[in-house]
Amino acid sequence: MFSRPISSWGRLPWSGPGLRPATITNTRCVDSGRRFFTRNSCLRQNINAPFNTPQSKKRNASTMYYTASLILGTVALAYGSVPLYKMICQQTGWNGQPVATHRVGDGDTSSRVTPVTDSRRLRITFNGSVSDVLPWKFTPQQREVRVLPGETALAFFTATNKGPTDIIGVATYSVTPGQVAPYFSKIQCFCFDEQKLNAGESVDMPVFFFIDPDFANDPAMKGIDTITLSYTFFKESLLYIHHLNVDKVYNVSLATTYLTVSIVDLQ
Repeated sequence: MFSRPISSWGRLPWSGPGLRPATITNTRCVDSGRRFFTRNSCLRQNINAPFNTPQSKKRNASTMYYTASLILGTVALAYGSVPLYKMICQQTGWNGQPVATHRVGDGDTSSRVTPVTDSRRLRITFNGSVSDVLPWKFTPQQREVRVLPGETALAFFTATNKGPTDIIGVATYSVTPGQVAPYFSKIQCFCFDEQKLNAGESVDMPVFFFIDPDFANDPAMKGIDTITLSYTFFKESLLYIHHLNVDKVYNVSLATTYLTVSIVDLQ
């Protein structure tokens, strides 16, 4: 038995009867043009070749264009989805969204404002609430109003900013059950409009609306006893607020108010 010496880096295993190191030959590669390259240059050529061809450059450019288009499309969809969703809901009443007028194409709202005197009255009650992290006080000025289908009603909410900085919010609302939403027509509302409250400021926010007269003639509405109209305040995006030339922005959380409409037969 004997110990075999360790060969230095780059040498082949010991071989032969005399245990002499094998001779290292210069490895060469030959291309189609019969040109000879050293081992290192051959490896560099094989590694770099796929990335230097015109086809690979074209593929890389196409991938870059597709990636940039995907990013731009995602950003555009994020900014455009909210107004598109709002427009669809307002026109169709989908997802419990109240519409401006019940009949599409009726430009004259006064033609729909005709009280149905022989119908049951609607008792509309108001409730307001604000999230714990939002320094707002949002309360209705009246507990309830009673109207007939086709009769206009006016209600007021009072919003007070108790925070140290200015706040901008936008209110959205929806009606449940959803099948009642096409009959709820708003004439004036603070929803979908930017509401800026300075520090310590209080404002009155009106809601002017009516229930479409066709509500009284729809058999599907007879089984509905309670309708809930939900208001939600949320903060505007920083980019949109900057477009409004607002210097200071307070992080507005969600403020929700619920408007409960109970149908009561007073006959």
